[in-house]
Amino acid sequence: MAFVSQSQRDPNGNYIFSSRPRPVENRSKYREPAPEQTRINYGNIMYDRRVIRGNTFAKHVIPITPQPDPVEVQRQQEIRRRAIARKRAREQLRTTTPEALQGRKHIDVQTEQYLEELSNVIVQTNIECQTDAFLDKPKTPLFIPAKSGKDVETQIEEGELFVFDREVQPLLEVLVGKTLEQSLLEVMEEEELACLRAQQRAFEELRNNELAEVLRLQEQERRHSEEKERRMAQEKEVLKKEKEIAEKIAARAYTQQYLADLLSDVFTSLRSHGYFFDPVEKDVETNFLPWLMAEVNNSLEKRYTARHVLDNIIQDVGQKRQAMCKKTQ
Repeated sequence: MAFVSQSQRDPNGNYIFSSRPRPVENRSKYREPAPEQTRINYGNIMYDRRVIRGNTFAKHVIPITPQPDPVEVQRQQEIRRRAIARKRAREQLRTTTPEALQGRKHIDVQTEQYLEELSNVIVQTNIECQTDAFLDKPKTPLFIPAKSGKDVETQIEEGELFVFDREVQPLLEVLVGKTLEQSLLEVMEEEELACLRAQQRAFEELRNNELAEVLRLQEQERRHSEEKERRMAQEKEVLKKEKEIAEKIAARAYTQQYLADLLSDVFTSLRSHGYFFDPVEKDVETNFLPWLMAEVNNSLEKRYTARHVLDNIIQDVGQKRQAMCKKTQ
């Protein structure tokens, strides 16, 4: 084991340690085995009290220490402030060494019994110790307990210990009995499974038959419902047609009763208003008179046109003669 430490000398020239000695490496004398052979102990976090379990969002963690009271904190600060003020006042009132005269200065003086050389640089020396190289740990020898007592031997002839045919009989009975019992159990189990399968097949057949009967009844009920709806629709249509026919008959009878005296009244009213007229007179008024008026208008227009043309000719002749008379004068 090697130790390394820092040392310094005292005024008498002796070495003193500035720190306690410590080992270079905290390990055994022999070399450690390979990393893959080192056994690593893992801790189970399921039993670690520092691991929080459950929902960490909704969990309200209560602090270990209670929250300080603001009044108490303020009071402690006030007490601390007063203590610092008293300390400063005490330092100001304490008598101190007067200031040094001009050109002089105060220095520290040793008043101990033994004087010590004061220096800002501490002498330090490193000391090392060479140790032997690490040795391989030898293999642990196989533990062989020490031999005790004396070796003795006994001669046993054939047939002295037991008779095989007699001793093996109980074993054979047990083996054969267990085999037969296991075989019977297996046969019974197979028969029970066969019975269960037969019951299952019978149940499935019964269920399929019931499902088929249910489907048949559902289809029959559906057909009955459709036939019922169709018959009801036909009956409604017949009742609707009968109602329409009754309404038409009632309307026709009411119309005949209402129009019984209407025909003579209508003809009388139309005759009084002039709707019944003489065809010749109507033809003269509608065809002959308009044609006659149109022909008369055409004749008058032709006559008016001829007169207008004659007036224009006369006016032109008069203007020409008047112009000629003016030239001759």
